[in-house]
Amino acid sequence: MKIIEKNLHQGYVKLVPDSPDDLWHLSNVIYAGDEVYAYSSRAIKSDTDVSRPKSGERVSVFMGVTVESIVWDKFLARLRVHGVICHAPDIIPKGAYHTINVVLNQPVTIVKKEWPKHLLDRLQKASEAEKPLIIIAIDDEGYAIAETKQYGVEVRVEERVKLPGKKEAEKRSGAMNEYFKRALSSLAALWISHRNAIVVVGVGFIKNEFANYVTAQARDVAASIADVKSVNNGGVSGIYEALRSGILLKTTHQLRILEETTVIEEVMKRLGRGDATVSYGIKSIETAVLVGAVEKLVVADSLLRDAEVDQRLKLEKMMQHVEQCNGAVTVVSTEHEAGAKLLALGGIAALLRFPVYSSD
Repeated sequence: MKIIEKNLHQGYVKLVPDSPDDLWHLSNVIYAGDEVYAYSSRAIKSDTDVSRPKSGERVSVFMGVTVESIVWDKFLARLRVHGVICHAPDIIPKGAYHTINVVLNQPVTIVKKEWPKHLLDRLQKASEAEKPLIIIAIDDEGYAIAETKQYGVEVRVEERVKLPGKKEAEKRSGAMNEYFKRALSSLAALWISHRNAIVVVGVGFIKNEFANYVTAQARDVAASIADVKSVNNGGVSGIYEALRSGILLKTTHQLRILEETTVIEEVMKRLGRGDATVSYGIKSIETAVLVGAVEKLVVADSLLRDAEVDQRLKLEKMMQHVEQCNGAVTVVSTEHEAGAKLLALGGIAALLRFPVYSSD
């Protein structure tokens, strides 16, 4: 994402989304009541006495809408912003409804009455280049390959296999070779586009055998293997286990999903052992915030995005108070496993400096 211009006194930020991840960020930055400006196409119909006029000519014009709803489609890489027209050429009536399609590599301007710090931080982080990481989790029952995104992980390939048993050594060796060949073909097809770093995870020796196979058969792909790590599962389960366990942090500690997964795992760990330095739910956390006990506040992005105005302002005031007391705030994507766990806790949790007990 490129931030072209920022004027907080006038309440606007002008930017250009340049990756599908950026559209996801914007879906969490644009709120109902904001104004969004961009070039958009609109059918222009001339006055006519005919009962069923022909479709008007569709023209591209610079328009603004007061936002009522936002729809992000991650599969089509599309963000649709729907609302009432607040700015348009004279040929287009004000007050009519219109949908602006926010598209890649085209500028868009967002106007807010006030820009909370966490939204500005989000845009700043999105503007800093962050290469996805490719993870392949493999064992003798199958493999899965996923690519990290700023909103989570996207599983790109999955295959289950049934290899001959260890007693049939010759058959097993031949089948394993064909299995590795297919896995490498899938991995190389994904890697070739951007040549991102690869982490191989898996059970026992098979992950190492596969890494050695890649080295022997495709040295260019092998050069991008940043690490080989052990997990207890192959396939999709192995990918999520690797994220939860934190073993990928050595490879890329900057990835947003790893940061979010790490903090949620710490929340769950403290809850599991009955630790008093963890809290969840708005009421209990509000009390902890007021006494300066919150070391790290974690909030689900959907809780902020879908909240009514008054509730969102209350949440943002809590976030601001935490930061003023030298605490940290993490907004967690609900598009991956860690976000789903946070939603099960009501969408908000906190790690505390000291226990806070309710007076009820």
